[in-house]
Amino acid sequence: MSRNPSAPVLQADGRKLYQQAAAAIASAIQRGDYRPGQRIPSERDLAEAHQVSRPTIREALIALEVTGLVRSRHGSGIFVADNPPSGTLSLSLDIGAFELTEARRLFEGETAALAAVAISDADLDQLETLIGEMDRENQAKIAGERADREFHMVIARATQNSAIVGVIESLWDARYSSPLCAHMLERARSVGVQPRIEEHQEILNALRARDPHAARSAMRDHLGRVIDGLLEATEIDTIARTRAELAEKRSALARRVAV
Repeated sequence: MSRNPSAPVLQADGRKLYQQAAAAIASAIQRGDYRPGQRIPSERDLAEAHQVSRPTIREALIALEVTGLVRSRHGSGIFVADNPPSGTLSLSLDIGAFELTEARRLFEGETAALAAVAISDADLDQLETLIGEMDRENQAKIAGERADREFHMVIARATQNSAIVGVIESLWDARYSSPLCAHMLERARSVGVQPRIEEHQEILNALRARDPHAARSAMRDHLGRVIDGLLEATEIDTIARTRAELAEKRSALARRVAV
C-alpha cells in the first residue's frame, strides 16, 4: 500500500507516540474521513500511512476504544462508534502495557541481580510457595495477579533497598492506575494469557544459585516474553478478522462455482 499523503507522518512533539497516532486517527474521524459505523483501515495500513510501528498503532486504537471513539468487533475489525463523542478528546491515558513492561524489564532485571547476592533462605522459600500459588490460580483460571505481583515484590524487598522497592511497587501499581494499560492487560487475560510458571521457576533457580548474572538474564527473558505475549494477545482480533475474510471469500467462491 502506498502511503496516504493526507495522513501525517508523526514527529516528536512531547507526547507519547501512541498518543500522536491516536490524535491523528481521531482527527480523521472528526473530519468525517471515517463515518459512524464505518470500518477504519487495518493496523498494517495505518502503520504504513503514519510511518510508525504496528504496536504503536495497536496502542493508539486501544486508546481510542477506551475513550469510546471506536469499537472492536471480534473477527471483523475496528469500527467508528455509532455515536462517537464530539469535541476534543482527552488522550492522556498515561502509559501503555508495552512501555510499562519494557521499563519493568530494565529495572527488575537489575533488581534480580542485586537480590541474588542478598536474598535469604526464607525469601527463597516464599518464592517457591508463590510459584505454587500462581500455578493453582492458573489452573483455576482466577483473574488476578496477587501471587505474581508478590513474587516480584519479594525479590525487590530482598535487595534491602527501600528506593528499589518503591520503584518496583510503583511500576506494578501503574498496571491498574493507567486506563490504557489496564484495558490492554484485561484484553490479554480475556484470551488466556497467564503468568508463566516455568519462567518464574528459572528466576528462582538463579536466585537460589546466588548468581546475579543468571538472575538478571532470567528476569529480562521473562519480561521480554511478557511483551511478546501482549503483542500476540492484542493481535488476536487481527488474526480472527483475516480468517473471517478468508472464510467469506471461500463462501463466495463456492457460490459462484455452484452456479
